[in-house]
Amino acid sequence: MADPKAAPKPNPALRMLGLPNLPRKLPSRNWMIFWSISTTLAAAIIYDKREKKRATARWAKAVEPLSRELLSDTSAMPRRVTVYLEAPPGDGLRAAQDHFKEYIKPVLASSGLDWEFVVGRRQGDVRAVVAERVRRTRRADHTDAGMTQPAEGDAPTDDDVVATVRQRNGIPEYSGVKGDIVVGRHTWKEYVRGLHEGWLGPLTAPVVPVVEKKVEANTSTDAAASTQEGAAPSDGSSTTPPTPEKPEPPKDDSAPKRPPQPVPYNSVDDYPSSPLPRLIPAELGPSSPIPFPHLLGFLNTPIRIYRFLNRRRTADEIGREVAAVCFATGTREYREAAALGADDGCEQQTVLIHEEKDWAKSVWKDSKEDLEADPTLATKERPWRNPVVVDPRIGQRMRRFELTPSDEATARAIKVPEEEIEGWTKGMFRKLGRWAVGKWRGDGKFKPNVDNLDGE
Repeated sequence: MADPKAAPKPNPALRMLGLPNLPRKLPSRNWMIFWSISTTLAAAIIYDKREKKRATARWAKAVEPLSRELLSDTSAMPRRVTVYLEAPPGDGLRAAQDHFKEYIKPVLASSGLDWEFVVGRRQGDVRAVVAERVRRTRRADHTDAGMTQPAEGDAPTDDDVVATVRQRNGIPEYSGVKGDIVVGRHTWKEYVRGLHEGWLGPLTAPVVPVVEKKVEANTSTDAAASTQEGAAPSDGSSTTPPTPEKPEPPKDDSAPKRPPQPVPYNSVDDYPSSPLPRLIPAELGPSSPIPFPHLLGFLNTPIRIYRFLNRRRTADEIGREVAAVCFATGTREYREAAALGADDGCEQQTVLIHEEKDWAKSVWKDSKEDLEADPTLATKERPWRNPVVVDPRIGQRMRRFELTPSDEATARAIKVPEEEIEGWTKGMFRKLGRWAVGKWRGDGKFKPNVDNLDGE
């Protein structure tokens, strides 16, 4: 009988370390495929996350000198940027808030600017707020010019009370360029619609006709029903008394209810016939539309994975637009369709138009359940569904923030240190290496605390 093959001698170095022998063959084909795909996917995710942090940190460092500038007038209000945020189609407000926190907030916070939110939870909220702010500006201009202010039956808002208190205390408003940040194509549609409603619409709310419901009393049916209920049965049989129903618990009405959304003061068909206000400025406040890629659905998983692995490009694009708002050194007019390579329209109508392909189908068509729950839904104005209509008189006065070539070159030249964007694992290895080097050099050795004896 042949002797069995002798076992290979273990490697002395591995044996001293307590490690077994290394395998003499590669893993199987299936394991090679698994580890290759897993390693490639992990490397792509780690690389994109690091570059996304680098892009955001680059633009944050570019606007950081603005936070160290001194105010020219300490008694006046500082510059405040308005951020228009709204829940994306088919999703909640949390998705928009996370998008702002991840891409926009780091750059704004680094610049030292103050900002305020205009948040919309349903379609039409941003449109109503923008239009009301424009109307409030028009009323203030009427008062300053000594013109008769239209009667307004609404109670003063919180902004009106704050403005009144500041005026009494002699605190002037910021006189420079403020700016608006509009996140997403859906919010941009309502923003443009609100501007046109505020400047071309009336200052007083339109009278909504009240439709009275006519109730026809059926006398014969009511009389027969009352006779049938009150009369005893003719056959002398006894009737079982009805079982008393349990009273429903009273509903808690203490929770505050949202006020109804104001109806539009005009429609897009009224733009040509609406007169332009006499005190309208030659240039409206500049704005900057910010991309908001948001796609839902299981069948769109490949597209969503591709976007997830390319978030660094989104961070760089958004950081550039937000930095242009922070610097506020350059503004331009919204271009016409010919300059953009389109056949018809203007830049306000085509900006971020590619995002409409990602919207849910419910944006374009109401379901039967929604129509049954709210019969007036079909008659309400839907800014998301309707195309963007721009009046030439308003479109020519709109401005857009633009980053100057010098500011962009300065930002591109910024080098972000690796320590600021590295992950937890790499950071811990870096700390461990520095600790080991310090121990080897003897930086932590005890040294006697002896004062200089020459000075005694």
